[in-house]
Order: sequence, then structure tokens, then C-alpha cells
Amino acid sequence: MLAASVGVFREGRVLIAERLVEPAKGLFTFPGGRVELGETLAEAALRELMEEVGVEARIAGFIDHVETVVRGPGGEPSFHAVICAFAAHWVAGEPRSSDEIGQTIWARPEDVARWPTTKGLPGIVAKARTLIGAHP
Repeated sequence: MLAASVGVFREGRVLIAERLVEPAKGLFTFPGGRVELGETLAEAALRELMEEVGVEARIAGFIDHVETVVRGPGGEPSFHAVICAFAAHWVAGEPRSSDEIGQTIWARPEDVARWPTTKGLPGIVAKARTLIGAHP
């Protein structure tokens, strides 16, 4: 599966969201999801952001990709995604929960690791913070 996510920055803080569904249920990450046919990666990231948490943002740039493979008890793959992560500036909206998202937090980037996160999220946040600083 091809997916896109977005780290939104507002007043020096980044939005992280708790997943209510598998994979990564109970972990904090960037809002995001599946890229639909005909969408660009950035369009998918912004659509998912609005659908999941009701926030509007402006893309600053591409951060990195994250590959996730979930395996069952016998080692067989049950889920495989390549997630393209973007950094963005907040434009409007206050984050809210949804069917897929529970708690949302405007976290200081250096504090993201305090919460249970998806693999590698603190490093992705650090890269995003650098990108955001270069693109006001």
C-alpha cells in the first residue's frame, strides 16, 4: 500500500495523533493514510489530515519515506506500506478525534519521544523541524 502522512507545525509545535486502529493502534504518529487513485502524495496527505483531524495545512516539503511491514505469528506478512511523510505549516482548524484518531497533541518536537510512537517518529519529526525552519 502507498500512503502519505503529514507533520503539521504551529508555533513551534508539531501535531501528533493517537491511532485507534491497526496497524499501530495506540501509538502516536502523524495523521495520514492511503493514497487514492489520481492523487498526488501531497494531496493525499492533506486530504487525510482534514478527514482524520479536521486541520488544514500548507505543505513545506517532503521529509522521508517510512516502510512498515507487519508480520503474523508465523512470520507471514499481514500488512505492508510505504508511507511518504511531509512537513507542513498549520493554516486553520483545531484538531479533533475521529473514527481513526483518538487523542491529539501539539507537542514540542524534542518531547515527541515521551509518548509511545510509531517506529522512527522522533527522527522524522527532527527532519521535519529542519525543513520547516528552512521554509517559513
